[in-house]
Amino acid sequence: MSFPPSVPGDFARTQTSLHGEAGLAWLNRLPGLTADLERGWSLKVGPPFPNLSYNWVVTALREDGAQAVLKLSFPGDKEFRSEAAALAAFGGRGICRLLELDLDRGAMLLERLRPGRPLTSVRDDEEATAAAAGVMKKLWRPAPPDHAFPTVSDWSRGFERLRRRFGGGTGPMPERLVGEAEMLFAELGASEGEPLLLHGDLHQENILSARRGPWLAIDPKGVIGEAAYDTAALLHNPVGALDTPDPGGLLERRLDVLSKELGLDRARVRAWGMAQAVLAAYWGLEDGGLVWDQALAFARLLAEIRD
Repeated sequence: MSFPPSVPGDFARTQTSLHGEAGLAWLNRLPGLTADLERGWSLKVGPPFPNLSYNWVVTALREDGAQAVLKLSFPGDKEFRSEAAALAAFGGRGICRLLELDLDRGAMLLERLRPGRPLTSVRDDEEATAAAAGVMKKLWRPAPPDHAFPTVSDWSRGFERLRRRFGGGTGPMPERLVGEAEMLFAELGASEGEPLLLHGDLHQENILSARRGPWLAIDPKGVIGEAAYDTAALLHNPVGALDTPDPGGLLERRLDVLSKELGLDRARVRAWGMAQAVLAAYWGLEDGGLVWDQALAFARLLAEIRD
């Protein structure tokens, strides 16, 4: 297997695992594609960011000296299109700005947020949770008419795929938690509030310090659902929260802050958090071959909290 020396081995292995020979071919096109975009968008491209997974993301300087981020995705990736559409709809409010876009080549140029510290750098968890709530209030807007975004209901079909995969069972996933999450998705979906355009993956690493912020989001998934759903990612991240002396108490305080700051029903926030944590655990199996056990640990803690 041969790929450009500038491409980290872990990233290359992920792409070939996901896309096979087509992924390898794309990796080998990356240097030429990057050079084309440098010329077309008047950029000077720097090194890639660490810990790349699904997208090729590198630093860039624009012609006027402004710092930016160049992001390239495997051609035809649906999540890339949803991300681009979400960034365009958000228009830089509460989130980094979309500066350039080439859907055919799976390329976007983004505002680079500075200083760029992740929200995990805030040691006081209640302060960090309140800051995240402030970002949410800036982001959310009514679902655009005739949109092509996935819905929360679409995402919940992951449970159907899980059941098919294991002949009606849950395989390595705990049956009780999966059953409760399925029930909650059905109940919450049937009583869902106003459909909004949500970030969809607004955890602490996707919120960065910014001069025009003070905190702004990056990497939106772009999904349509009620407001309370968008709090879920904060409730099963970061995994280090599980190592605190009282992770259950920490989650209780997060629920209190989110419901108060956003004017949301605390029980509904907890329920979405628990159900989405189980779904996220399955996505780990689906995408990477391993159940995300830490998400299940958060789900268990949330299931024990009384509304």
